[in-house]
Amino acid sequence: MISPGPVVITATFVGYLVAGFWGSLVCTVGIFLPSFLLVLIVAPVLVRHRANPHLQGFIKGAYAAAIGTILGACFLLARIAIGDWLTALVAMTSLVVLFQYNVSNPALVAATAVVGLIAFPILEPRWVFVK
Repeated sequence: MISPGPVVITATFVGYLVAGFWGSLVCTVGIFLPSFLLVLIVAPVLVRHRANPHLQGFIKGAYAAAIGTILGACFLLARIAIGDWLTALVAMTSLVVLFQYNVSNPALVAATAVVGLIAFPILEPRWVFVK
């Protein structure tokens, strides 16, 4: 599993190592440009044919596939990140807070980070240290 963020950062970094600033610039443009051009070319076609039932079915299927991929990644990350009762409690509390109250994501991340910073030295969980 790999997400786009590290790939872009790695491409820029490798470009910098190989050819300095201009190498990083070329690598960054090279990794962004294909997807940008694809969206730029395909978007007008999608707008023009948006009433087509086959295209609507394709978009609904792609939407469902994206949601499934994101949920699958969440499941895999949760298996790694939730290792004891405290992390399970923080995860469940975070879900409840997200769905019940209007709390911004950065505020929730900050609050859980504070919980982790306070609890880690006290609990010293062994499962965090991957071998």
